[in-house]
Amino acid sequence: MINQLIAWCARNRVLTVTAVLAAAGFGVFAVLHTSLDAIPDLSDTQVIVSTEWMGRSPDLVEDQITYPIVTALRAAPGVSYVRGLSMIGDSFVYVVFKDGVDLYWARSRVLEYLAAIRGKLPEGVAPQLGPDASSVGWVFEYALVDTTGRLDLAQLRSFQDWTLRYWLQGVDGVAEVASVGGFVKQYQVDLDPRRLLAYQVPIAAVAEAIRRSNNDVGGGVLEISEHEHFVRGRGYIRSVSDLETVPVKLGANGVPVTLRDLGEVHLGPEPRRGIAELNGEGEVVGGIVVMRQRQNALSVINGVKARLAEVRAALPPGVKIVVTYDRSELIHRAVTTLWHELAQEMLIVSAVIVLFLFHLRSALIPILALPIAVLLAFIPMARQGLTANIMSLGGIAVAIGAMVDASIIMVENVHKKLETWEAAPTAAGGGPPPSRDQVIVHALQEVGRPVFFALLVITVSFLPIFTLEGTEGRLFKPLAFTKTYSMAF
Repeated sequence: MINQLIAWCARNRVLTVTAVLAAAGFGVFAVLHTSLDAIPDLSDTQVIVSTEWMGRSPDLVEDQITYPIVTALRAAPGVSYVRGLSMIGDSFVYVVFKDGVDLYWARSRVLEYLAAIRGKLPEGVAPQLGPDASSVGWVFEYALVDTTGRLDLAQLRSFQDWTLRYWLQGVDGVAEVASVGGFVKQYQVDLDPRRLLAYQVPIAAVAEAIRRSNNDVGGGVLEISEHEHFVRGRGYIRSVSDLETVPVKLGANGVPVTLRDLGEVHLGPEPRRGIAELNGEGEVVGGIVVMRQRQNALSVINGVKARLAEVRAALPPGVKIVVTYDRSELIHRAVTTLWHELAQEMLIVSAVIVLFLFHLRSALIPILALPIAVLLAFIPMARQGLTANIMSLGGIAVAIGAMVDASIIMVENVHKKLETWEAAPTAAGGGPPPSRDQVIVHALQEVGRPVFFALLVITVSFLPIFTLEGTEGRLFKPLAFTKTYSMAF
């Protein structure tokens, strides 16, 4: 079959070259649409369930929230194991699914089971799913620095939380923009126990009054002069003075007791457990861009950079964005390494062929065969969803050596046969002498089958890698796939 394929290609050169060029065109298209990243994604299919229950101790959070969620989700289909973590006021449940389970199918199953147990959780507790990202989704990070000193950390954090974060979340492929550092602004009420006792006001009544006062209410429609006027009550708190005048109860002689009478109202920071610092020069406010799972990391990073360039003019005066982590640099270095290795291999092989065979045109065979095989390897990569990273690109680099050996063997055998034909062009047995094309085809057929089976043996040696599972499989299978694809083409 191999000999027949070689002979057919030799007889139909135009069709063969056209088919190869068309396939190379598809390879270029696949390269342009292959996801690029620096490192392979080794994470399991995981769904994170976070639940907030402020002010509760870890043991109470464990009994009332974490334990019911963990026991319910263990029965979900495709679940490998479930882990729970209880903290002060927070519960985190990590649901890890088996290999091959689609992430969004897993998130749908988790939502179904959470809806079934929602009635068993404490009142006011609402579990939420974490972002649809993996452990390598952290692709970009930046810091907000005020060069004028006019804005404090609370103002920078407010700008990050309520403005810049929403600008960046609109970038295609971004799952979440997490804020770090600074102070989260709060309206804080410091109650005086003696005043509460004097006015006979419980703390629960104060909390309920604050909650009910920060709201808008709708009324009816009032018609005046054939025009309808909508009646509503606007009660959202916009300043400290608005909060100070919130009535809690009626006192003596019908005089309302306000929050100002019960304590001090002021702006303050939310309690925090960490800070963000930049280059030892002091605290800053920053943001972490998390990419969705199985997205093109380079495209997401470029999109974030483009959006930051667009909104730079809308930043507060004196505020600049300092990039603190950018994975695109590592991605470019990983891709550049492959092309450098490919270029070096082609130069070395060309030099060897020219040096030993003294034939410059023969060097075109490995020079053209190597890049075309690499381009064609990207076609099944793109269809399979493999990311171009240091492991998958490393498989192509490993295969280059074996592909080079095959080219050298075939070129050398053709030269030997041509030397013999030129020295004695007459065919054995006195028949008509073979043509130059017949000699070349016969030389290729002579070594075509041995070279094919030699490459097949090398390829089979990588079959045990395809049996790996879990983290090991996700790490080494891309290398085995790309090496096999390159050698096959």
